[in-house]
Amino acid sequence: MNHAVTKVKMCGIRRTVDIEYVNKLLPDYIGYVFAKKSKRFITPEKAAELTKLLDKRIVPVGVFVDEPTENIIYLVNCGIIKAVQLHGNENEDCIVQLQKENICVIKAFIVRSEKDIELANDSPADLVLLDSGMGGGMQFDHTLIRGMKRNYFLAGGLDKNNALNAVKKLAPYAVDVSSGIETNGVKDFYKMKEFMDSIY
Repeated sequence: MNHAVTKVKMCGIRRTVDIEYVNKLLPDYIGYVFAKKSKRFITPEKAAELTKLLDKRIVPVGVFVDEPTENIIYLVNCGIIKAVQLHGNENEDCIVQLQKENICVIKAFIVRSEKDIELANDSPADLVLLDSGMGGGMQFDHTLIRGMKRNYFLAGGLDKNNALNAVKKLAPYAVDVSSGIETNGVKDFYKMKEFMDSIY
């Protein structure tokens, strides 16, 4: 697999200037974090403003933790987001309910053992995301990924120094980066550009 086809998702977008950055760099996806406990939390109203400014080639993804399904469907129907990433204890019924609304669902799995890889393989979600935790900027044991049988987003501790190696070794469908493109908790254009350049 040619690693150049690996997609990029930049997560934790929350400022107008962040949109200017991604419009210049054109990652495949951006993520808005709608989980109130996150330091990268954004309100749906602010996300709506940002999506209006977003280049149409970029897919805005809403990141949720145990959010009521009807709230998620509402944000998709409003056009604020085009795909959904579930980071909580959402069950298969929740995933299937969203899919019935023609919503692309990415389910996140914290990888600590081979069991977590099995759960990811068996998930009814359209895509899965493998992570080390909740935006902690740490990597998990990538040897566990040998058991993956489906496309996945690779997250957790990625930055310009290790992304290419991960892409070459693991050939994920996409890489997901957040803290690795920040300085003092906000998105940094130069780090974002270096991340894109390191992969492509």
